[in-house]
Amino acid sequence: MSSRTAPDPWLRRFTARPAARLQLVCLPHAGGGASSFRGWSGLLPPDVELLAVQYPGREDRFGEPMIDEMGALVVAVCDALAGVLDRPYVLFGHSMGSAVAYEVARELRRRGRPGPRRLVASGREAPVRPRGGEVHLGDDDALCAELSRLGGTATEILADHDLRRAVLGYVRNDYRLIETYRPAPATPLGCPVTVFTGDADPELTPAQAAAWAPLGDGQEDVQTFPGGHFYLGPHRAQVVNALLRRLDPALSRGRIEHPSTP
Repeated sequence: MSSRTAPDPWLRRFTARPAARLQLVCLPHAGGGASSFRGWSGLLPPDVELLAVQYPGREDRFGEPMIDEMGALVVAVCDALAGVLDRPYVLFGHSMGSAVAYEVARELRRRGRPGPRRLVASGREAPVRPRGGEVHLGDDDALCAELSRLGGTATEILADHDLRRAVLGYVRNDYRLIETYRPAPATPLGCPVTVFTGDADPELTPAQAAAWAPLGDGQEDVQTFPGGHFYLGPHRAQVVNALLRRLDPALSRGRIEHPSTP
């Protein structure tokens, strides 16, 4: 079934699995879109249905008004999820998406909805204090330098004037959102929190990864993969398999971890 059959513009189902017993909700990084998780769908067993969140202002939502404030984004995502979370679910966020996933879990709890089976935070420190930042205030060259530092953005995109201008519009928006985000103290979610990171990721140290544990059930669970901030591209199959092992070892049994392309 096409991703366009998703019931809301905020969500993409690349493969509909109405009989799945688990739903995996994935939230992209700053400047990212739902397509960054398209390759995951074929790696998941029939028991897991993928729902990828599509932020406005990019990909097939290009031209729609962007959201540059965490609270407004979280409310919109939770509104979209309200009618489709009819089974146990897991939240997975990469980089900015990790903070969004955490806030989505808090907002769903505030609404009286069941919490996630697990929260998986990738490439982002725990939201226990304001991190701030001024990347969104810099000029286009400064923003491009930041994207080059982290990797994950094709050099030909940054070299093309029109593409660069289009991409930097929503990248700057997302940086503004995450750099002005001010996490508020909250009671622990109570669910397990897993942290995935690359061993050369400049954005996340081992100590920062461990700081996620008190936000969940208190148990530290960190797994490191080879690579930098966007390690999950070349190691997609290994990342998905590591996630499945934590959800239910039977889901990953017999699945082969092999290299995958971004």
